[in-house]
Amino acid sequence: MEALRLEGVGKRYGRKPVLQGVSLQVAPGEVYALAGPNGSGKTTLIRLVTGLAFPTEGRAFLLGEDVHQSPSARRHLGAVVEAPAAFYPYLTGRENLRLQAYLAGVREESRIGEVLARLRLLSVADQKVGSYSLGQRQRLGLAAAILHRPKVLVLDEPTSGLDPEGVELVHGLLRELSREGVAVLLSTHHLQEVSQYAHKVGILGGGRLLDEVALNGREVYRLEAHPPEGALALLKTLPQVAQARLQGGAILFEGNPEAALQALLQEGYRVKALYPERFDLLTYYQERVKHA
Repeated sequence: MEALRLEGVGKRYGRKPVLQGVSLQVAPGEVYALAGPNGSGKTTLIRLVTGLAFPTEGRAFLLGEDVHQSPSARRHLGAVVEAPAAFYPYLTGRENLRLQAYLAGVREESRIGEVLARLRLLSVADQKVGSYSLGQRQRLGLAAAILHRPKVLVLDEPTSGLDPEGVELVHGLLRELSREGVAVLLSTHHLQEVSQYAHKVGILGGGRLLDEVALNGREVYRLEAHPPEGALALLKTLPQVAQARLQGGAILFEGNPEAALQALLQEGYRVKALYPERFDLLTYYQERVKHA
């Protein structure tokens, strides 16, 4: 069973569509990153998944239960939707988490200390939250979200307002939670960092899911051939080649490099170089959004 599933989800405010026909799945232990320019619908999608907003069309499921028809589906959900998360400023970080633990049915006091340590907040745990920096409140929000050991974690820009050390800490935590079997859906602008551990990236634009990029095991090849435009046109006709595009005078493509090379040589193209290259998610994202 998928931990999270969206089926044709859409949202309108009056006549204005904010999301249209978005479908995606997140499996247990999988990290799914939502990327897109401001106004593309990322936050609206996060709010629909967590039950804070109702879809105009389509359905959202958590562990097989409809999020909006069965509120109990959210018992296994941890989320941070507003940044930073809201806390009582006159209570300490530890007292705020103790209240969260009571409401979530978490009875182990040791669990509070565990999540505080995991988010490096022990040194300020007994200070009032009103004195916290933006980054500290952001990390406290994540500590609260994982307090009850959720099976699904949904985060809207979890690293906004964090310094480089905090950004690295949060990405490391999400990588660890994924290994522990937690399904993670997050919106982000930190594509380079997320690409190190995310399994999929969904690119949103104009309220639609423009593309879904699988990152695990993705192999990209750089080909230098003359003339490049003709070589590109030929590669796009080959069933063994996918995502062929020009970049800096060279051709980047996925698929079978041997089939690509053989086809080009048979047609008389002059091949200067062919070698594997790491998939550049940021460049791919920029080109996909630009051409949408």
